[in-house]
Amino acid sequence: MKRRAIVWFRQDLRLHDNEAIATALRMADEVIPVYVFDERVFKNQTRFGFPKTGKHRSRFVLESVENLRQNLQQLGSNLLIRIGKPEYILSELAQQLKVSWVLCNRERTQEEVQVQDALEQKLWCIGVELLYCRGKMLYHTQDLPMPVQHTPDIFTQFRKENENITPVRAPLPSPTAMPPLPPDVDWGALPALQDFGHEPFEDDARAVVPFKGGETEGLRRLRHYLWESNAISTYKETRNGLIGSDYSSKFSPWLSTGCLSPKIIYHEIKRYERERTANESTYWMFFELLWRDYFRLMGKKHGNRIFLKNGPQNKPLKHLKNNREQFNAWAEGRTGVPFIDANMRELNATGWMSNRGRQNVASFLVKDLKVNWQMGAEYFESHLIDYDPCSNWGNWNYVAGVGSDPREDRYFNILTQARNYDPRGEYVRLWCPELKDVPVEKIHRPDLLSAGERQEFKVNGYPKSLVRMEKWAV
Repeated sequence: MKRRAIVWFRQDLRLHDNEAIATALRMADEVIPVYVFDERVFKNQTRFGFPKTGKHRSRFVLESVENLRQNLQQLGSNLLIRIGKPEYILSELAQQLKVSWVLCNRERTQEEVQVQDALEQKLWCIGVELLYCRGKMLYHTQDLPMPVQHTPDIFTQFRKENENITPVRAPLPSPTAMPPLPPDVDWGALPALQDFGHEPFEDDARAVVPFKGGETEGLRRLRHYLWESNAISTYKETRNGLIGSDYSSKFSPWLSTGCLSPKIIYHEIKRYERERTANESTYWMFFELLWRDYFRLMGKKHGNRIFLKNGPQNKPLKHLKNNREQFNAWAEGRTGVPFIDANMRELNATGWMSNRGRQNVASFLVKDLKVNWQMGAEYFESHLIDYDPCSNWGNWNYVAGVGSDPREDRYFNILTQARNYDPRGEYVRLWCPELKDVPVEKIHRPDLLSAGERQEFKVNGYPKSLVRMEKWAV
């Protein structure tokens, strides 16, 4: 009798460096790839009432799943697609198809863990084994010099204890062929955006990159950023940019869905350093990958505390309120602070925001508007195409001052940031067209415009600032 295995794709929508695929091919005669659109993730709302997966990320995931199916079909296989609750669908499939194993990437945060635990229980009842694989991190946890629970809470210490010691394993090669599939299987249709409550939409012409999901596009972006544009060689100098396709790598959407393996990025960087140049910029890309691992380890170490208002430090934050009026102004890009509004409008229109923008808008929400940081974290979860639970909530922990690193409690002078990173107001004018005629010296301070100037520069539709901007004018 043929041995069958299901490979359950989750946040690992690729064939390269896929441990679950590689393991299944060694163990089984027939491998059945499966992806389940979890209805709780794609159809439900967050605690504060935002779509759990907004339209931009939904489309990116749909494109990624479609590309995975196409790549599997080229190898003589296919991808079985369903919508529902994975623990029920996969256990039913395992029973119907008489499989011996289900293999998947292990996730570390509560909602994902609950699903995999429920599946494991259901599979145990029918005598099918659930095998966990790895693939989200740069490092393998067993290669780390300490147990996960002893991971340093301070990033700098984590970096120093690992960057020159812990090896980064070579990525697993993509399969060159897949075994024959069992007959008479209903492979299912790819859902449409409308199935998740979203209408189809066109890309905003102002978007920094026309983000398209899938392993093929992720590898293309990697090739472009390193080998075609050489943009990585100046990454450290340009990474805080706001306009243009190559001011940063923009690998994160493909990393978050697992369309790109962090290990393949690392080893391509090392090859680039050997063949072209090694400098601070190429190191800094590795540095960013370390941050991703660190946040994932913090999520494992501190568990649900990263989602709680008081955070891992259990720090009381009674001054932060669930102020809907203030929050809505922030979320809709109408705070009257141009640098904040421009960034939030970019997020809403494209599903993307620069790292510099994310830090500023988060600081403004928490430190200036005194709004509960959890509302901002959930809004990002809904809208960002590169949402990753550990990285998103870990960064918000830092801004709110409740993260595991006690030194982190970030506050940004928004006016200084705006002048440093958008000195001529080009970014603000792009996303706040009401201000397009305002001269450079006042583009970031529309509160200084007289009534006559507001009329002259046609900015009467732009809102007044929610905060006194004089406090930043130092």
